[in-house]
Amino acid sequence: MTIEQSLFAAVAFALGSLPFAVWIGRLALRKDVRDYGDGNPGAFNVMRAGGIGWGTMAVALDVSKGAAPVGFAYHVLKWDGLPMLIIAVAPIFGHAFSPLLNFRGGKAIASTGGMWVGLSLWQIPLVGGSALILIYLLLNSSAWTVIFTLLVIVGYLLLSGAPELWLAAWAVSGALLIYKHRKELNRLPGLRPEIRRRLGLGGPEPAEVNRKTG
Repeated sequence: MTIEQSLFAAVAFALGSLPFAVWIGRLALRKDVRDYGDGNPGAFNVMRAGGIGWGTMAVALDVSKGAAPVGFAYHVLKWDGLPMLIIAVAPIFGHAFSPLLNFRGGKAIASTGGMWVGLSLWQIPLVGGSALILIYLLLNSSAWTVIFTLLVIVGYLLLSGAPELWLAAWAVSGALLIYKHRKELNRLPGLRPEIRRRLGLGGPEPAEVNRKTG
């Protein structure tokens, strides 16, 4: 890994560490988004605190801070291999362990989406985003929604003959997402109550797990 690539990875980590959700909460909403939802400093708690408009802005910023450095390094500078893998996951780790938040960052879903925009442009965001939305509408656990989405993405990567870099990026980012959601994964998911009613399923409703994203 060259000095230039090492510096670029450091910049990518620094960009990822920018807590846009917390800043939007403080500056625009006069609120701490960590007081909402699951207490996560992520974009979806901005939505809970300030509505869909501010939440969408936070998601866009979190995606962009992952997409910009990764896309530039991969498509413009044409870097590949291990140096590119480190650069690809750097913004995600920056978001998840932000030094600006005492290393207690968000769950890195939006920044992971940004990494995939940077690597694959539209392919993985389309596949993964569609799966995420569909599964989220079915299950009462966002943590397990993330896991099943990861399985859909790796299935697509294998079937489409994706580059080894993409598979490695999936493995590293997937491991981080599992770690960040580890507490919620202790409880098995269930179908949402409205889905159970539509399917005519009886019995008690499964206990709902906190829907944590960010």
